Amino acid sequence: MSAASFSFHPAAIEEAIFAARWYRERSPLAATRFVAELNQTIDRILEAPHRWPRSAHDTRKLKLPCFPFLVIYREVEESVLVLAVAHGHRRPGYWKSRF
Repeated sequence: MSAASFSFHPAAIEEAIFAARWYRERSPLAATRFVAELNQTIDRILEAPHRWPRSAHDTRKLKLPCFPFLVIYREVEESVLVLAVAHGHRRPGYWKSRF
C-alpha cells in the first residue's frame, strides 16, 4: 500500500513545533535541519508504510536520521496517522492513549 495522505494527531503537531522551537533557540541551522529531516522521514513513511515493523498497538515507528526523535504512526485505511513526534530517550510510551 502506498498511502495517499497523512494526518497528525494534534499532540504530535505540538511536539514537532516544540522540538523545532527548542532547536531554533539554540541554532537556526539545527532547527532547519530538524524540520527537513522530519519532512523526509514522513515522506519515507508515505512511500511504503509497511516497510517498518509493527510495534505495540499496531503502530510503527521510524527514527529521524540525525536527531533523537521517532515518528510513531498507524495506518488508518488508506492514510497514515502520525501519533507522535517523540524524543527517543524520554517518557517511552506516553503517546499510547492517542488512538
